[in-house]
Amino acid sequence: MITHDEITGILTEYDRLKLRIGMTASHSALDICDGAIEEGFPTVAYCQKGREKTYSDYFRTARSSSGRVVRGMVDKAIVLDRFSDVLDSEFQQQMRDRNVIYIPNRSFTSYCPMQAIEDDFRVPMLGSRNMLRMEERTEDQDYYWILEQAGLPYPEDIGDPEDIDCLCMVKLHHAEKKLERGFFACGSHEEYVEKSQSLLAQGVIDEQGLASARIERYVIGPVFNLNFFYSPLEEDLPKLELLGVDWRFESSLDGHVRLPAPVQMALPESQQIPEMTVVGHNTATIRESLLEEAFDLGEKFVTASKEHYDPGIIGPFCLQTCIDKDMNYWIYDVAPRVGGGTNVHLNSGHPYGNSLWRKEMSSGRRIALELRQAVEQDRLDEVLT
Repeated sequence: MITHDEITGILTEYDRLKLRIGMTASHSALDICDGAIEEGFPTVAYCQKGREKTYSDYFRTARSSSGRVVRGMVDKAIVLDRFSDVLDSEFQQQMRDRNVIYIPNRSFTSYCPMQAIEDDFRVPMLGSRNMLRMEERTEDQDYYWILEQAGLPYPEDIGDPEDIDCLCMVKLHHAEKKLERGFFACGSHEEYVEKSQSLLAQGVIDEQGLASARIERYVIGPVFNLNFFYSPLEEDLPKLELLGVDWRFESSLDGHVRLPAPVQMALPESQQIPEMTVVGHNTATIRESLLEEAFDLGEKFVTASKEHYDPGIIGPFCLQTCIDKDMNYWIYDVAPRVGGGTNVHLNSGHPYGNSLWRKEMSSGRRIALELRQAVEQDRLDEVLT
């Protein structure tokens, strides 16, 4: 793991008045860029060839003669053969020469080897470099581990398919779409066998993924992704902020639920089991009587992160929850970085974040605000890893 002293040493070479905010051009990049522009930082999006036009063309910034942004939010789009080319040592030097502060998102950790991010990516990042690995369910200390340490509620693990006695979710990767889900639901061992064999035959999942899949009790209730921000810089007010909430559109699941039951039952086998690929998000709020418990979840996560991942969580993180009929939260996933649904709030801001800051405050803008305050207070070393 790159040490704090190494990052501090790199920062001595930076011009702190000319910082740029960089990120992998996918996932939440537009939110990050939009927030950076609002707080006065130039932006650099690192794109993969064939996927660059969103950033290089359609959301490219136009500035007035005075330098004010009049359109767009991506100042510079750098096109790479592969996203992982940002790990090249010469390219990293170029990033440091440009005073780039990198904001990790899920695409960064999906397309770049985790070991290289931890040991070789010598570019300062706003966030918790040492916590990114927990997002992988194959790790011994995955996010379920820290939820256990924190005493936070999460769906019960069913170790053996033969023990399935209620509705469960089987979590594994898609066999062909490697970064997507091959999840499926079942309510008995017989249904598990039937559905898994069908998905194996269709090539949606494979034997290796099935053997290592996590089976957990399904929580019936609405899904709320809680987009938090933790500020090490805040001295007087609560350090934890709940900026906003989002929920997902999933394909083909959301298409299935629009079909009448007789139509669903008449579908051919290849269409009967819905896939759960995230294709969009929408905004939400939570019943006010449930907000305090949401903050309690966030506080417990922060406390556990400090105990087990020194210095703990920094900046944005997302607890993905369900709320059951008895109004209990259950955390089914954790993002120790900016969430994937924050684009729904870009420019307009999160509902709670706007009210807290009395101006439009998206996750992207909150990240940039923390960076700007760290510069002004000469405390960059407290938010960068």
